[in-house]
Amino acid sequence: MKIEKKIWPKSFEKILSGVKTFEYRLADFDCKPDDILVLREFDPKTKKYTGRVIEKKITYVLKTKDVKLPHSKEEIDKFGFQVIGIK
Repeated sequence: MKIEKKIWPKSFEKILSGVKTFEYRLADFDCKPDDILVLREFDPKTKKYTGRVIEKKITYVLKTKDVKLPHSKEEIDKFGFQVIGIK
């Protein structure tokens, strides 16, 4: 399945260069490994798409609602979460 999403220029460039090897998104849509994530560059200043597009194969999906964390609500509110890309 192909899933299309907009992406801001700074993140688009990092994915294009290979530096960014993950995508952090609100889990308001379904996706699974082997789906294709189509990222369309969107300029928030002009409120227009730039025409540049990247297609990436999804290799792993982590949904935070499925994870049981050993942290208190206070710790989560204070520190939040970070996504760590590895290779």
